[in-house]
Amino acid sequence: MTVLGDQLTEVTFTRVLLFGSLFLLVSFIVDLLTQPRYPSEIPVLGHSSEKWFSRIRNSLAYFTQHQAWIGEGYEKYGKNGLPFIAPAPISRPPDVILPRSQIAWMMEQPDRILSASHAHDKILYTEYNFLGKDLAAEPFANRVMHKYLARNLSSAIPAVEDEVNGAVEHALETMMKAAAEKDPKNVDGEGYTKVNLWDLWLAIVPRVTNRLLVGSPACRNPDILKSMVSFTDNVVMNSFLLHGFPQVLHPIIGRLITIPNYLHWRKASHVLLPIIEQRLKHMQRQEAGDPEMKNYTPPEDFITWDIRLAMAEKKPFELDPVVISKRLLPINFAAIHTTVLTGQSWMLDFLSSPPSVLDALRNEILEHKPSEGHWTKQALSSLVRVDSSIRESQRVSNFAANLIERQVIAPEGLHHPDYGWTLPRGAFVTVNLQGTHHDDEIYEDAMSYDPWRYSRVREEWEAKSAEEKQEKEEEAKKIRGLGMVTTSDAHLAFGHGRHAW
Repeated sequence: MTVLGDQLTEVTFTRVLLFGSLFLLVSFIVDLLTQPRYPSEIPVLGHSSEKWFSRIRNSLAYFTQHQAWIGEGYEKYGKNGLPFIAPAPISRPPDVILPRSQIAWMMEQPDRILSASHAHDKILYTEYNFLGKDLAAEPFANRVMHKYLARNLSSAIPAVEDEVNGAVEHALETMMKAAAEKDPKNVDGEGYTKVNLWDLWLAIVPRVTNRLLVGSPACRNPDILKSMVSFTDNVVMNSFLLHGFPQVLHPIIGRLITIPNYLHWRKASHVLLPIIEQRLKHMQRQEAGDPEMKNYTPPEDFITWDIRLAMAEKKPFELDPVVISKRLLPINFAAIHTTVLTGQSWMLDFLSSPPSVLDALRNEILEHKPSEGHWTKQALSSLVRVDSSIRESQRVSNFAANLIERQVIAPEGLHHPDYGWTLPRGAFVTVNLQGTHHDDEIYEDAMSYDPWRYSRVREEWEAKSAEEKQEKEEEAKKIRGLGMVTTSDAHLAFGHGRHAW
């Protein structure tokens, strides 16, 4: 019986393996056959379509060859004003990468034709990663941030400054102590301690980010911070994994691998829900005219903004405390790793420059720091060299090859009047960030980090007389566009257009 049982087990396992492999193969083929067909006149990178299984081979090679394809496509086509197609993971259609000359045309397309939210949903699998189809149906959190963040930035500066000071001090003390305890060699003879810059920024950014989202002291709560960082890590990992599975398995695999996402949210929600429930109760009482709440002023953070917009638009679904707590997830995801990557790259860039760069940055900060009180928006705007050094780091040390993703959702597709082709519904469209940022025809010595690339121009402009400035309005517009947070068709670090971060 034991021998027979072993034989049956072996046969059963072999059959399961065989049928499983066959199912995956058929599912991948179905995905490929049901993907939109792109115009044949757009050149395609990767393995030649004349070779067997080229689409499957390209999809598998995507994980190791994507960066190389983007560079090759930019040199061959993008620089010459031509679009090209770069292969994508097998579970979604490939990208049509437009040249820089077509960015303005792309930005002009209405959301009903070319959608940013649909593209993000497909790439990040928001239905699974962000805990619910209903939540993924509308990017309500994005609308909240677009409506309220900019108008409250000036008044938020003192709170952010306090949080930055506390977070930096705590992070440095904790990391230096841990480094010294782990290995005495981490501290040299002069008392300097080796510090991992990624860990340093990761100890600062989530805390400062959540000061704007959930206020103090919740922004320092270890359960919230650890949960949000872990959640962000899981979104990236899950998206990568789902890229490798056929769509028919996404409802199963997607729900299984995102269980940790739910657990991270659940852990944070134990702290967040009482705060949200109390805030919601107070704001609703004030809205109803309760005399006891006449002088109530809610903190200006995401929780308040979310409730305020939901009440104004009369959306009861968005007033559920659980929903509000889950709306915090995509904002943390968007803010944490992008800011950490930017900060780490900036420090690596200026620290690997001549020492005079660090001296100049320090001197500028000391010169403009208010003698009393907090930093102000005006004082921060005076830090043109700091601003320039960060913008230049964003340019030369970009962390994504493409950033502006859109998906064609119009039933009739997207017609390009100049090229004459029409992209079908479901097609993905993007632009080349990496090639644009590193093009010597756009930037002099484009592969080198020049921290004063933008501040030189701004300082020369500020040295001009008022009369000269008045006579050169076009130049003034150009100067105003050189700040760190300003995008253009040549600087795409935050994306570009109305959906820029």
